[in-house]
Amino acid sequence: MSITEPGNELEAARRRIAQLEIALMRRNELLEQKQAALCAIYDSAAWKLVRVVLKVRDKLLPLHSRRRKAIKYAVRSFVRLARWVFGRGNDLPGVTGDGLGCTTPPELYRRWIRKYEPKSADLVRQRQHVFGRNPKISLIVPTYNTPKAFLEEMLESVLAQTYTNWELCIADGNSTVPHVRTILDRYAARDQRIVVRYLPSNEGIVGNSNAALLLATGDYVGLLDHDDTLAPFALYEVVSAINHHPDADFLYSDEDKLDPLGQRVEPNFKPNWSPETLRSRNYICHLTVLKRELMLKLGGFRSGFDGSQDYDLILRASEKAKRIVHIPKILYHWRMHDQSTAANKASKRYAFEAGKKAIAEHLQRLHIAATVTDGPILGTYQVIYHLKTQPLVSVIIPNRDHADMLAKCIRSISDSNYANWELLIVENGSKEPTTHALYAQLAQEPRVRILEWTQPFNYAAVNNFAATHARGELFLFLNNDIEAINPDWIEKMVKLAIQPSIGAVGAKLYYPDDTIQHAGIILGMGGIAGHSHLNFKREAPGYMQRLLITQNCSAVTGACLMIPKKVFSEIGGFDEGFVLAFNDVDICCQILQKGYRIVWTPEAELYHLESKTRGYEDTPEKQARFQREVALFQSKWADLLESGDPYYSPHFRLDRADFCLKT
Repeated sequence: MSITEPGNELEAARRRIAQLEIALMRRNELLEQKQAALCAIYDSAAWKLVRVVLKVRDKLLPLHSRRRKAIKYAVRSFVRLARWVFGRGNDLPGVTGDGLGCTTPPELYRRWIRKYEPKSADLVRQRQHVFGRNPKISLIVPTYNTPKAFLEEMLESVLAQTYTNWELCIADGNSTVPHVRTILDRYAARDQRIVVRYLPSNEGIVGNSNAALLLATGDYVGLLDHDDTLAPFALYEVVSAINHHPDADFLYSDEDKLDPLGQRVEPNFKPNWSPETLRSRNYICHLTVLKRELMLKLGGFRSGFDGSQDYDLILRASEKAKRIVHIPKILYHWRMHDQSTAANKASKRYAFEAGKKAIAEHLQRLHIAATVTDGPILGTYQVIYHLKTQPLVSVIIPNRDHADMLAKCIRSISDSNYANWELLIVENGSKEPTTHALYAQLAQEPRVRILEWTQPFNYAAVNNFAATHARGELFLFLNNDIEAINPDWIEKMVKLAIQPSIGAVGAKLYYPDDTIQHAGIILGMGGIAGHSHLNFKREAPGYMQRLLITQNCSAVTGACLMIPKKVFSEIGGFDEGFVLAFNDVDICCQILQKGYRIVWTPEAELYHLESKTRGYEDTPEKQARFQREVALFQSKWADLLESGDPYYSPHFRLDRADFCLKT
């Protein structure tokens, strides 16, 4: 029998304590979200109505009465019967179970389609609807040797549209298979809105598409591939959006895919207009509709971007568009037959090279100095913004004791490859001698200052106080329980923060067990706000590769938050009404309100031992304070909570962080 050495026992005990602390922190975070959701429910009109109903129920069906038992038994029997007849759909998972991806199971998606997409009666009403504006939509389609079934399905999907003021402009690149011309001639004879031009030779997707564009006479131009299909309500929703936003000249929708059996799978529910996301991947894709005037101004598609010609067009259109509108509905079905395998992706390497070229030229036109490289997976890209100089970064860390943790955090700053920084530590009631010994050591460093905060702790007030002493062009608000992974993390954040339209930058934070703690904040989650992809594995791509790409979001955590000084001054700093909770979300909402964008980047990676120093909501006083801050946030940002997070689809659930569809 082996005897464990005392040192090993101590190390094992420490590891076990650390594991228990992580578990406790996660339970605490979940509890906070549930508390926020509960407060939101109690304040709602629906809950007040429910209370009235419950009072009536208790009066008519007293507790423990025979009448109440009989009704309960009848309801349970009905539910059992319904589950037996229709199946237990409520037990369907929302994502894959490995903590890596967010793939919607086909059965869950089919259920969502049945519940939320227009029924036959809805389509009839759409056909009868009269809009105030009835713009003509020209759908342009380049064809070449399209398989018979795919071509017919595309044509039928256009003919099935509930909005009728459209034309279908087809340019065929001299297809060598005879069925293409036979089918096109038959459909053109069947409906005069279908116009076909036969080219003397195949000019490729770009040339054939431009030839189709020359046939267009509509007010707007929609892009449709020869083997894809439209939802029957696609153009109705486009025209509805145009009527709601008369100045819209660039519209795009959500999409899904058609598998080899023709089944709808892999829904892609997109964010609203997101420039940084678009520079990381072509998230817009299908269905794209542009005002014909804008399309002609752009000169149509450009040669030299084969495989990414749509991406190039979208980037150029985004530079000129007056208003870009996202339609959060699945309007386009993208066929998977030639896109799904790794071999096919590798064979289309030219398309990804064209994508890099499209982004690079887009940045040049905007006079943004940057280099574009491949992202972590094919089809994603990394924009490396150039730094002409290193602006001074003021790192602000509130602290109370935990000298060992603070020392690790400071080491992450000093070991970074970014040289121009100053450190402001805001001391707030430390008692441990080791902490003051560390302060004495740090006081010898010319770039470090220790500020004293003698009032009761208020996260917002403490950081506002420190900001008045900061000299930098950029403020980096940092928790003392942060430890960096990559040495260029500050540089990565700075390169984004100096861009003129960026108001705040957040980083990718992990728990010590390499699971996701922070990857952007979703407004409305849990009633107020919550972290996306919480507890996903470090290597997870996330929903539509969101964990791998720089992207726009509504808010980022204050645990590692960079804000330009001019933006911080413009909004007046943190709202000191938020003593401990939601101050970071609130300041991000203020930044959005001023017209700036919030960016989250996975290129700055850090560990975060969340809540280690601030403690938990474990007393009546703390819980009461938390509820006051919940109420303050709900009151201050009621309109934003009502409209929903612009970067998170309204079709996703708000009670979980894995982009699960509502059903």
